[in-house]
Amino acid sequence: MNPLAERLAGRIARGGPITVADYMAAALTDPDHGYYRHADPLGAAGDFTTAPEISQLFGELIGAWLVDCWMQAGRPSKVNLVELGPGRGTLMVDALRVGRRAPDWMNAVALHLVEINPALRSLQDKALSLYRPRWHDSLATVPDGPVMLVANEFFDALPIRQLVFWDGTWRERLVDWSQEAGFYFAISPKPSSLAFLVPAGFSAEQGSLYELSPTVIAVATGVAQRIAAQGGAALIIDYGRTESALGESLQAVKAHRMVSVLDDPGNADLSAHVDFSVLHQVANEAGVRPAGPVPQGAFLKALGIDMRAERLKHGQGRNVAAALDQAVERLTEPAAMGRLFKAMAITSAAIAPAGFEPTVPPV
Repeated sequence: MNPLAERLAGRIARGGPITVADYMAAALTDPDHGYYRHADPLGAAGDFTTAPEISQLFGELIGAWLVDCWMQAGRPSKVNLVELGPGRGTLMVDALRVGRRAPDWMNAVALHLVEINPALRSLQDKALSLYRPRWHDSLATVPDGPVMLVANEFFDALPIRQLVFWDGTWRERLVDWSQEAGFYFAISPKPSSLAFLVPAGFSAEQGSLYELSPTVIAVATGVAQRIAAQGGAALIIDYGRTESALGESLQAVKAHRMVSVLDDPGNADLSAHVDFSVLHQVANEAGVRPAGPVPQGAFLKALGIDMRAERLKHGQGRNVAAALDQAVERLTEPAAMGRLFKAMAITSAAIAPAGFEPTVPPV
């Protein structure tokens, strides 16, 4: 067993089974051995690839989106530009390259990055030093003021709870450990106190599973309340569902391949589908405007990804043009990232965010 597995096994031996959320939080953010506390997980040499690493098109369009929201908000003279989970800083580099075309925007912006991975902070510093970023462990320490926020593939990595319908009641799915079996899933003997959060109307059968995330609710509430109180906009792009549903989505990825969730904690990326209906509800409850979700492909096409790709092809050779076509296909086609990944905006009332027109159909 690796050191984190030994630590978790000891914790379970002393205190009993832990929730899936506790296991996931330790595997991803343990101060000494958590997955997001050490090496760069991105790219061919890492475990997964995100949209900003596929093409500059993605970040450039988001940059234009942010500037447009700022203009609609009345061009405030100071605004906090925030990214949750900025990876290598690639998205923000591309977004700010477009932003430089609007000098007033650049003069207003203070860049804040919410990141706990020291290796990624170092890469972000190299990529974005021109913009003098400040780093935070959470949104809570970002200074007061209007916020323009981006969260790309951030919410899917927040810990989830899993409930199992068993003997007529919703019970918690837990992670247990034994010397013989290693880590394995178990079911709590008593009904879960979170059962009231399961939407009514599900046709649950013995063994049906429902995922929920108090952490997602807390982070989204913080974003929505911040916008409600001080103005601004947030763009959330992630993979997930438009409506709550039964079924398991928790997965582990290592070296671009699916692996067992309970194998090698701390050395594989864990994630789960985002329930966008929950984010929508949180925004409504905070008194701000939710827009979407819409499929990522439809969102990017509404922002003009095809037109931007054609402009970048101008004067370039065949290889560049082919690479741009491949990137557009990967980002927008339903069989690639275009349908599973979705975009949602949370904005103050003055902002009508681009890309969420009624003509763009949700999935």
